[in-house]
Amino acid sequence: MTDAAPPSTPAPDRTRLRTLALGVLLPGFAGAVPPSWLLDRLRAGLAGACLFGENVTPALPALVAAVRTTAPDALLAIDEEGGDVTRLAWVSGSDEPGNAVLGRLDDPESTRASAARIAAALRAAGLDLDLAPVVDVNSNPRNPVIGARSFGDDAALVARHATAWIAGADGGGVATSAKHFPGHGDVAVDSHLALPVLEAPLEVLRERELAPFAAAIAAGARTVMTSHLVVRAVDSDRPATFSAPVLEGLLRGELGFTGVIVSDALDMAGASGAIGIPEAAVRALQGGCDLLCVGTRNTGEQVDAIAEAIVAAVENGRLPAARLAQAHERVARLRAELAGERARGEGRAPAAAEATALPPARIAEAFAERGPLAVAPGARLVQLETTANAAVGTVPWGVATVLPDVLRLREGEPLPAGPLVLVGRDLHRHPWIVDVVARARDSRPTLVVDMGWPDLESGPADLATFGASRAVAAALLERLGLPEGGTS
Repeated sequence: MTDAAPPSTPAPDRTRLRTLALGVLLPGFAGAVPPSWLLDRLRAGLAGACLFGENVTPALPALVAAVRTTAPDALLAIDEEGGDVTRLAWVSGSDEPGNAVLGRLDDPESTRASAARIAAALRAAGLDLDLAPVVDVNSNPRNPVIGARSFGDDAALVARHATAWIAGADGGGVATSAKHFPGHGDVAVDSHLALPVLEAPLEVLRERELAPFAAAIAAGARTVMTSHLVVRAVDSDRPATFSAPVLEGLLRGELGFTGVIVSDALDMAGASGAIGIPEAAVRALQGGCDLLCVGTRNTGEQVDAIAEAIVAAVENGRLPAARLAQAHERVARLRAELAGERARGEGRAPAAAEATALPPARIAEAFAERGPLAVAPGARLVQLETTANAAVGTVPWGVATVLPDVLRLREGEPLPAGPLVLVGRDLHRHPWIVDVVARARDSRPTLVVDMGWPDLESGPADLATFGASRAVAAALLERLGLPEGGTS
């Protein structure tokens, strides 16, 4: 007599697997009206949607109502960092100064109040997951994508402002996402365009990159967003978004994070450039991500292809069913938590002391100046235009947010005659701007302003503002004595 064969395990139900797969996806979509494919997939279990500037119009209340009617606990997320990266103010530019200014002021109460104002605006719009704050330590001044989005280049400073920012947002009833784990500040490549490599040794990584994330977790960040970069000291083969040693080892193991791990957008080249978004989604789940940001202007066909790839990966054994179920359960718990807080009306309005944005004179205290500033009589204000990184997008920036008719010049265009005030951002990273500045200074009185993250040692700026939002631009014009017409 032989032993009876063990009972066979039933094959996973495909319909259930598709529901689980949809429940970990957070796509974007085009336009001001939620498309029918989005509403259909919300009914089928889609986690929610990520809103971008084009979705934020006067019709936003109707958009939110349509989503909430279809799926009351759907996540509606947005990248509202304040400062240069804004979605709510993508037409006009933000009234918040941004992280680098707040870090230079080094007043955590001002940082908390800024986050509280942002949270109040999000809650008023019906949104309760902010994919912010940036807690990367911007230790490389040639970083093309973090820069003024960072609180600074010192880990302890970034940690205390991450704590304050999360306290302000969470007190306003908005969940936060500390990003971009384990730190995107010490690279010189934009992960929207390619795959950066972080070469720092593990002891530096722990002391510099990880310290602000530890503070953010202690402050109650309910989600952490990954970065699409290779962390050589931990996993030399896979970007952090795909790496269990980074996500399960460092983030969950060493730092003790128990919330939702959110991927950065999978349409970025650092994630999917060589393998496509569906495969990137599978690898992100394998690595430990729970909620997958898909990207912008997605379609129903794209979402279906991603869900099918996840289902197929479970069926062929590449992705354990338990890992998918775990990710889905974490996302579902966050959805229920936020829906309950929204139903109870939790999240206070900012107090009078914090409701008013920072005044220009206070923002100007964060500026760095090289000696006395002198605007020559009759100087022409010129904004030097460069292509913004994909995180910032096409949001109005600089003095053009306050003076829409300011002269804007691109590479190859001639400068006007006479004295100049030249305004740009990240000047040292653009050789043509360095050349334009040198030629202008050789021929006429010229004052140069950097509204990005400057190179204070060898860059060309006379004055650096550490941000280019409308709030910072107003402070700059006041500091230069050019509050009205842009000329002296």
